Amino acid sequence: MGINVALDGPSGAGKSTIAKRIASELGYVYVDTGALYRSIAYYVISQGTDTADKDKVIASLPEIDVRLEYREGSQCVIVNGEDVSGKIRTPEISMGASAVSALPEVRAFLFDLQRDIAKKNDIIMDGRDIGTVVLPDAQVKIFLTASAEERANRRFKELQEKGDPSTYEEVLADINQRDYNDTHRETAPLKKADDAIEVDSTSMTLDEVVEKIVSIITEKTGGKKGSDGDGSAKEKKERKPLLDFSDIPPVKRGKKLNPIRIFFYNLLRYIVIFLLKIWYNLKFEGKENVPKDGSNIFASNHRSYLDPVLVELGCRVPNSFMAKEELFQRNKLFTGLIKFWGAFPVSRGKGDMDAIKTSFEKLESGRNLLIFPEGTRSHDGKVGRGKTGVALIAAVAQCPVIPVGINFEGKLKFRRKIVVRFGKPISPDQLKVSTPGPKELKLLRTTIMDSITDLVH
Repeated sequence: MGINVALDGPSGAGKSTIAKRIASELGYVYVDTGALYRSIAYYVISQGTDTADKDKVIASLPEIDVRLEYREGSQCVIVNGEDVSGKIRTPEISMGASAVSALPEVRAFLFDLQRDIAKKNDIIMDGRDIGTVVLPDAQVKIFLTASAEERANRRFKELQEKGDPSTYEEVLADINQRDYNDTHRETAPLKKADDAIEVDSTSMTLDEVVEKIVSIITEKTGGKKGSDGDGSAKEKKERKPLLDFSDIPPVKRGKKLNPIRIFFYNLLRYIVIFLLKIWYNLKFEGKENVPKDGSNIFASNHRSYLDPVLVELGCRVPNSFMAKEELFQRNKLFTGLIKFWGAFPVSRGKGDMDAIKTSFEKLESGRNLLIFPEGTRSHDGKVGRGKTGVALIAAVAQCPVIPVGINFEGKLKFRRKIVVRFGKPISPDQLKVSTPGPKELKLLRTTIMDSITDLVH
């Protein structure tokens, strides 16, 4: 048997994301057991069968051929020849997976597949009962958890990015129901193994959780590296380096936009402010903190699709901002509208250097750059952790960063009170770091996010 790492925990604790990162870093094979149960639920539901109908679910098992394949380094879930990897991450399938995983027959159906993979490879396997039932002899057992609210918030943001219409309340209800189902089922209920190490990720960043678990695995296994399946050790994979900014100098500030363009921009700005103040109870605070010139970075929390406009209305110089590339694939009218407001596409999660270089070009041209460090919208108004990208851009660009807090309760609707607060600029001197390494950037990110949080109340 190879090195086996069992990673258990409740739904939404981030097991899959974290397990993938750890597997990549240590050279292990990642086995997503939750995807296997989801694949059963997917097939059953696609056949029009209720996942609560035990007899019909069991009867359908001989019809299902489920496999895990690794294509270009990514795990794919194949059901009867169909790649269903992107179809099994909805709340409906989640609830269905919780139901079918409670059936002993379904667990037995997948049990041999899971153990066979573990015997042949150095693996990290995540699920609900890996350390207690599937791999009771695993060398390392981790129980990863987080509060129900934090888990629901993470899952909600993931679904939003995929365009799923589920509300936060629905996701939280799903999380709570799955927790109850998983801990109260008769067969292999969710519980922490006696020899498992608990890691609570509620107040930790993804990088911090990965670092902690990797250190636990390294200590438990004596620093052994993953094997390629025939017992030969793999070299530990090098961490991906930060994006290369060596050929991008700090932004040269001082360039002025065409005064005629600025005149018409501000004319339109005041018209839009007038219209929005009729529809909403819109107020701006801290406008004295907004520079009169351009080439500034505005870093804001993210509440709604209207946010770029709300921040823009408080600025005397036009803003540019990154927007996910999917938005540019909609109808021409919508695409033209967001381009008019300064949007340009970015491939999120891929280290899009072209988009980052465009950001610097916009700053060099005299425009401002608007960044939403959280990456996705917040459902409850609370400010998330933020991504390190904002710190990296600020450190290299050496432009003032103006924090912004967008405040309103619930959802946007007629006469809803909206307060947009602009904080005191963070000067380039405060943004300087000796080297743009992870620790320096985390500290800088914390400075920026704390400034935003202070404006949200």
